[in-house]
Amino acid sequence: MTAIYRTEAGGQQVRERYVEALRAWPVPAEHRRVPTREGETFVVVCGPEQAPPVLLCHGSSTNTAMWISDVASWAQHFRVHAVDMIGEPGLSAPSRPPLDSEAYADWLDDVLEGLGLTQAAMVGASLGGWLALDYAIRRPHRVSSLALLCPGGVGRQKWGWIGKALLLKPFGLWGQRRTLRTVAGLDMAGAEGFLDGMALTFRHFQPRKEPLPVFPDDALRRLTVPMLVIAGDRDAMLDSRDTARRLAAAVPHATVHLLPGVGHSVVGQTEPILAHLRQATAPADAERR
Repeated sequence: MTAIYRTEAGGQQVRERYVEALRAWPVPAEHRRVPTREGETFVVVCGPEQAPPVLLCHGSSTNTAMWISDVASWAQHFRVHAVDMIGEPGLSAPSRPPLDSEAYADWLDDVLEGLGLTQAAMVGASLGGWLALDYAIRRPHRVSSLALLCPGGVGRQKWGWIGKALLLKPFGLWGQRRTLRTVAGLDMAGAEGFLDGMALTFRHFQPRKEPLPVFPDDALRRLTVPMLVIAGDRDAMLDSRDTARRLAAAVPHATVHLLPGVGHSVVGQTEPILAHLRQATAPADAERR
């Protein structure tokens, strides 16, 4: 198995903190463990059983807990399936097949089959946005709509932030908090507990070093589903203006919002995403009625 933590003891600390965070899930939920070709995948499922399905894909170095502030609203209207991505600091298998392969689409095929889904809307952030795009391009019949926050794989990936992170590394917890604020754009008043949880993860977790594959224009042109993209214009990790430019040219039906003064961490978008998902599913809802 892939070693995604520096030590097993550190990995146990991260998992324990995550399990504790899941106790704050704001609506009744079921914890599912889905067998896949890449190993067991952990999924939090909530919302009305007969509602349209939505798959949530978190970002790199995070897990399903990132959706806690959004899910109560979304679960009123959708059957929400929040998936821990393999190879990330959640409760799924540590497997990390190459990103530039069919492996993640095959893995999601298994996840959807295990959840009893033939098709779903997808919401993804950063690496999770890349994952949703990759799946929509490779399996267009299985994705009904996309809502993406600072998605990878479109705009140019930036590397200057790594030097800043290394300069702050010797300063312990203060340096880790500072990195999260300046690089990821996490500068939320009263969010010290969240920042400390992320700092714990970065202390023990070994992030992916593999560059995100960039989708070519012809692949992006194959995206025909309703699509919402929200990114910050001060993203230190991804060139969000390049993302907007490429999507405008290749996916003209997509709605793209660049938020002024916002970095890589895009928060507070619960309602715009809900509105997009509801609009995208309106024809199907009308047909069911």
